[in-house]
Amino acid sequence: MQETILEIKDLRKEYKDVVALQGLNLTIRKGQVFGLLGPNGSGKTTTLAILLGVIHAKSGSFSWFNNGDKDENRKNIGALLETPNFYPYMNAVDNLTVVAKIKGMHAYDTAIEKVLRRVDLWDRRTSSFRSFSLGMKQRLAIASALLADPDVLVLDEPTNGLDPEGIMDIRDLINDISREGKTILIASHILDELEKVCTHVAILRKGELLEIGELRDIMAQERMLLLQAENPETLSGHLQNIPWVTIKSTENGEVLVSIDENYTPAQLNQQLASQGIFLSGIREYRKNLESTFLDIIRS
Repeated sequence: MQETILEIKDLRKEYKDVVALQGLNLTIRKGQVFGLLGPNGSGKTTTLAILLGVIHAKSGSFSWFNNGDKDENRKNIGALLETPNFYPYMNAVDNLTVVAKIKGMHAYDTAIEKVLRRVDLWDRRTSSFRSFSLGMKQRLAIASALLADPDVLVLDEPTNGLDPEGIMDIRDLINDISREGKTILIASHILDELEKVCTHVAILRKGELLEIGELRDIMAQERMLLLQAENPETLSGHLQNIPWVTIKSTENGEVLVSIDENYTPAQLNQQLASQGIFLSGIREYRKNLESTFLDIIRS
């Protein structure tokens, strides 16, 4: 079994009459890209803030690297919380120099060059922070988080507000970092992006953990097909008489069905044809993470 990086047990946080976390339990292991999913107010940012020592939980516990919640643990964690915050008139190198000194690093020139090249900002190293685009500012923040070469990276909404190109840049960077074996914890509501980078996810709603596990398991679905015929109502009537078919919905002239895994689309087509129903279209249908997420939080 992979090494445990983070263990959370019964974590609870309240703000006056609002329960931000309702006894959260989860485990993150080495090398995982772990996504915290949830709408606004679900407890994602609260969880990260507690884990990084920014705020305190009302009850429960967490342990980094099997070493409890000691401050020394954070030396091996690079974090990006909220909006990147650097000195606007200073350039990229000077800003990272300030960060390096705060982290107590020595001989940091090589490390600064390495991370700036890593996030593709070396050519802009002498440009002021205020001249950077939002995507460049976000990449500089990730460079700052990587500066001390931590084993764990914690990112809160890393693609928030970025244009499609900026989102793709951050996604590629996260995938690149994960291939090195680093553990990454991401909180985001941009589900399409998490689907492309995460190995594991936890779904939260109003501070409650609804689902947790490997992304592929959560995304595992029954076999579904979209069917088209000249008369969808007649098609639906015949489908109701096939015991290994379940109608999910009828919309825009298409009938969405699930079929028993022991049967094939070809067998369904043949069965309907034998009843005088000829399909004009049949294709497999798979939900994306957003659809899966909505089904879970609405159930």
